[in-house]
Amino acid sequence: MDIPRIFNITESAHRIHNPFTPEKFATLGAALRLETATRVLDLGSGSGEMLCTWARDYGVTGTGIDMSQLFTEQAKLRAEELGVADQVKFIHGDAAGYVSDEKVGVAACLGATWIGGGVAGTVNLLAKSLCVGGIILIGEPYWRKLPATEDIAKGCLAGSLADFLLLPDLLASFGALGYDVVEMVLADQNGWDRYEAAKWLTMRRWLEANPDDEFVGEIRAQLTSEPKRYAMYTREYLGWGVFALMAR
Repeated sequence: MDIPRIFNITESAHRIHNPFTPEKFATLGAALRLETATRVLDLGSGSGEMLCTWARDYGVTGTGIDMSQLFTEQAKLRAEELGVADQVKFIHGDAAGYVSDEKVGVAACLGATWIGGGVAGTVNLLAKSLCVGGIILIGEPYWRKLPATEDIAKGCLAGSLADFLLLPDLLASFGALGYDVVEMVLADQNGWDRYEAAKWLTMRRWLEANPDDEFVGEIRAQLTSEPKRYAMYTREYLGWGVFALMAR
């Protein structure tokens, strides 16, 4: 069980696998008014930066589940590095359908809502692990401005215009699911740059170290095309944020 190899290569040096920065995660933790010993469930936890830093800074405990064996191992190492290995646990596995044995105060899925077939299904999945009065966190892209054509949407690596909503419509959609939006922290273009541009040096170093690998052609093509594609499309059109929800 693993994610497609391309992501394990291009994001192998990432601590955060979305457009958030460490400062944004700190802002989110403070905004949620996290209390010591709050239990957190993170589906699609990547390299564990959110759980590990929140355990260090706010004293939370929690569990992260991710399909990437590499990212899961990196998360465990990060927990040891920050001295919180006794507070957080990381599981290499499929987060789709995962329900915690113990109810949690915060149930999160940041950037992996495909595990529930979309936002609505992921919210329903997270709710199964949530204690009464708990908070659901959804990390999701949105259109900063609506692309004029389907080709522009596909340039942002969306399947179509319908894949994402404008921010006001995304916020309204949570209400339609029966939730209040009680907080949000949005990524900025610096965060996008750090997420996307950091892949380019990783790809170049990988190409230099693996000249005979069967993936060389794909990585070379992506390194050649990605800077322009990102600057022309994703950076201009796509936003990303984490939205805190409480059931009405």
